Amino acid sequence: MKSVTLFSVLLVVAIASAVRADGPADPRSWDPKAAAAYLDGRAQWWSTWQNSARDHETFCVSCHTAAPYALGRPALRRPLGEQARSPQENRLVDNVVKRVTMWKDVAPFYPDQTRGIPKSSESRGTESVLNALVVSGRDAERGHMSDEGRTAFANMWALQMKTDATSGAWTWLNFHYEPWESTDSPYFGATLAAIAVAQAPDAYAESADIQENLKQLRTFFQREFDRQPLFNKVMALWASSGLKGVLTPEQRSAIVDAALAKQQPDGGWATASLGTYKRVDNSALDTRSDGYATGLVTLALQRAGVSKTNAQVAKGLDWLRANQDKATGQWPASSLNKQRDPASDVGRFMSDAATAYAVLSLTQP
Repeated sequence: MKSVTLFSVLLVVAIASAVRADGPADPRSWDPKAAAAYLDGRAQWWSTWQNSARDHETFCVSCHTAAPYALGRPALRRPLGEQARSPQENRLVDNVVKRVTMWKDVAPFYPDQTRGIPKSSESRGTESVLNALVVSGRDAERGHMSDEGRTAFANMWALQMKTDATSGAWTWLNFHYEPWESTDSPYFGATLAAIAVAQAPDAYAESADIQENLKQLRTFFQREFDRQPLFNKVMALWASSGLKGVLTPEQRSAIVDAALAKQQPDGGWATASLGTYKRVDNSALDTRSDGYATGLVTLALQRAGVSKTNAQVAKGLDWLRANQDKATGQWPASSLNKQRDPASDVGRFMSDAATAYAVLSLTQP
């Protein structure tokens, strides 16, 4: 009788273990495989979409799809047990390397001749930062700076501004599209430059020949801090966790407090609450919690040293686990600029970024 009882107990334990191994029983869990499939699919689409095509058979690197993909996709390597980069990651890096090595020959993303002044300079400044971000991420995984990585940074530093309000940063594309291509976007671009420098291998951030550039960059961050929307400040909080001196301790503390104060009752954050936004079609902004703001804020807080066991951060992470679309693998977010069909390719731009940042936040050690 005792042996039968023991056998029954062991059988129950074995079945329970199998259930946990075969699939998540916790409704708050998330699916890394589905997230990877969504991100890879969107990166593949972007690289072949006619509107993203540029000269010399290249494509532009977008702030909403390609750049977040470059940041977020490597974070799935460990949970998926991957040993190599995805084909879409390699395609993106190859595209960027081609534009880096042909820098003087490839046309800007948006030339003045077809898009008006000053789109060429805005395009060059923006691309130089995004190129450095993409290639330095690849090099970080390899463990050494490549020649094209050093060239990408050289291109970037050569375009760092020396005058006016953007001194220390870069001219940035302004199509009046929030939150990445607007009047406030040079600060956003500077955060990506700082992240690129911080993640570059071989102690690149300590290189003697870029210290004056970094001094100017740090001065820009602190000088322009008070004028920034919370969205930019949260990005700066993230950047400051990797590159010393980006923000003062008081500025970092103020951002943490301001970000935590914007948490919604359901545990998430709404992108609409991170700035003063108005849609051009006068449609109502979506003020519900979304994957972009929740992923970004919880990521920045964790990088800044706020523990994932902190009650508010933990609640935010629970929101992310509970709100991945199980059918598509994505996290939801909607445009700040106009009402868009969330099922359309353009309508998923915000969800592309949301999914990358949700992944980054959920995979923090």
